[in-house]
Amino acid sequence: MSFSQLNYCQYLLSSQTNYTLTNLSKHLEEFSHDTINRYLRKEKFTPNSMWQNLQKDIQISSDAGVIFDDTVLDKRASESIELVRRQYSGTEHRVLRGIGLINCVYLNPEKSLFWVIDYRIYDPDGDGKTKLDHVADMLNNLVYSKQLPFARVLMDSWYGSQKLMAMIDDLGKAYYCPLKKNRLVDDTGGVEKYKAIEKLNWNQFDEQSGKIIKIKNFPSYKKVKLFRVTVSTNRTEYVVTNDLTQQSTPDVKNVCAQRWKIEEFHRGLKQLTGLESCQCRHARIQRNHIACAILVWNHLKKLAHLTQKTIYQLKTELLSDYLAQELKFPSVRMQLV
Repeated sequence: MSFSQLNYCQYLLSSQTNYTLTNLSKHLEEFSHDTINRYLRKEKFTPNSMWQNLQKDIQISSDAGVIFDDTVLDKRASESIELVRRQYSGTEHRVLRGIGLINCVYLNPEKSLFWVIDYRIYDPDGDGKTKLDHVADMLNNLVYSKQLPFARVLMDSWYGSQKLMAMIDDLGKAYYCPLKKNRLVDDTGGVEKYKAIEKLNWNQFDEQSGKIIKIKNFPSYKKVKLFRVTVSTNRTEYVVTNDLTQQSTPDVKNVCAQRWKIEEFHRGLKQLTGLESCQCRHARIQRNHIACAILVWNHLKKLAHLTQKTIYQLKTELLSDYLAQELKFPSVRMQLV
């Protein structure tokens, strides 16, 4: 019997705190550390191979949303791991050493179900691509290869570029994207100079139905609609969409709330699959580890839906039988004087 991807995914699914290859070889005695290491350096698990395992489970919708966002795998304690670079982490709100991961989530709004259908690793030194390039690649792959139906694209302000928005326009899809408050726009039809979004005036009609604007450096004919959305008592987002028929700020707020599904994914992926815990230096092993971690998360999410539990319950319940057994027949007995 030889070591397989299934063995490694089962390890990430079953282990609770330690996800190293040393720990795996210790508990899977028929395979040495070197055997596992060689296997993970030789194999090549890709986003496409992940898709092959996942596609049969997706429940498609013509009203689906596609969500793009990135996260940073914290590797601040490492000095020699390939793919690691200094980059800004939105979670930490600072620059740290880590591996950048850009993800694509497919959301079925009618069923409130979502799947991670694609991802890319941010490695500009290796492939010369920016994060925007990766999102464009995933969009093209979604439309022309996966051919999944969807109605809108949801993304963070980081991806609010003219090139990417124009690409979504050309695909005939709507986009909803928050813009930074210092982004220069014009809401006067060219009468006044461009001004920062935060300096725009909003009347009662604008507050309810949004306002037509032109973003600086966009083509002169390209107008979009801007909404001021109150997210919380101390946070306001300025959300732009190419859907000029959109007339409701509350509806825009509800659409944008769907973006948090990808944050839910990032949190669960890091907490339950050992995503950040691989200590191997070789880039290929890191890539394969990430691919397997995402497969495990998708499997947990599928089981959670079938059993009406959370992915956290499924993971922690793996210890329940162990604890019950230990309480009845302790391996290490407690003694009191």
